[in-house]
Amino acid sequence: MTESQQPAAPRLSLQDQFGQIDIYVFDQILRGNIVPGMRVLDAGCGYGRNLVHLLREGCEVFALDASEAGVEHVRALAGELAPVLPAENFRVGAIEHMDFPDVFADVVICNSVLHFARDEQHFLAMVEELWRVLRPGGMLFCRLGSRIGMDFERLRGNVYRVGDGSEWFLVDQAMLLRMTDQMNGVLVDPLKTTIVQDYRCMTTWVVRKRTPPR
Repeated sequence: MTESQQPAAPRLSLQDQFGQIDIYVFDQILRGNIVPGMRVLDAGCGYGRNLVHLLREGCEVFALDASEAGVEHVRALAGELAPVLPAENFRVGAIEHMDFPDVFADVVICNSVLHFARDEQHFLAMVEELWRVLRPGGMLFCRLGSRIGMDFERLRGNVYRVGDGSEWFLVDQAMLLRMTDQMNGVLVDPLKTTIVQDYRCMTTWVVRKRTPPR
């Protein structure tokens, strides 16, 4: 059998290639904002829903989550898809106290985590850490609960009751734009919000860290 007659490798299904990736993370990949070779930190990785494609495609992936079971699952996933990555890249910990160095990652992903902040102090501590570990020129991708487009019952401060009865820390447009300016960041995209009928609003906040002038 000649080389041209060798059977082709089985083609991966979209599910195998991308897993349960968030569509807004997928959008950043399609637009070239997350590419192979980048150092990507998924802060609040859960069971790695956003990491399957990045592991397959050769990103230098790091991840952190408060769930030991979630981190173990991500380690196993990386062992299968990117065995060159050390197990120490995947850590159990809190976002507000990460042990990664300053200006560490090209991309930081924090998907569906920040709205679980206990209060404003906790929320700001998490955002400060996410920003600290991002290198100048790098991109912070956050998807979080907001009250852009729906009204919710305020419980205290910025904590509201959403449609299923859960208590979420909810931001609004003014807060996200103010924080972007205070962090000396620049929006990669306009704020985009998905409204889930009678339940929640989820906003995508994507910020690039400015490179200091020389």
